[in-house]
Amino acid sequence: MDAKVIATPDAPQAIGPYAQGIASGGFLFLSGQVPIDPKTGALVQGTVQDEVTRVLENLKAVLEAAGSGMHGVVKTTVYLTDLADFQAMNEVYGRAFGTNRPARATVQVAALPKGARVEIDAIAALR
Repeated sequence: MDAKVIATPDAPQAIGPYAQGIASGGFLFLSGQVPIDPKTGALVQGTVQDEVTRVLENLKAVLEAAGSGMHGVVKTTVYLTDLADFQAMNEVYGRAFGTNRPARATVQVAALPKGARVEIDAIAALR
């Protein structure tokens, strides 16, 4: 099966040996994004809502680089360092996806790269 690497300067560059996204078999597999501003390389400071907004903007940039968008997302996994942030994350997440409601898992983790409070990865169907 052919796999195509998806990369864009509009999302943070990978901070390890992985791709921002891989298109294969009619799907786009997006690596987890943390709230890093792609222009500065710095972690977004502010509320958890600010972090979730940046994460979703980063995912959207990779989706668009592959010719897709938030409408194509079929599955996400949300990683939070504190499940007390669930409601705040959910509000921003719901606005970003609009009427699209992908399958989702949300888990609490001990820590995330660069001290982030949230990370989200995704799978999208390519049409």
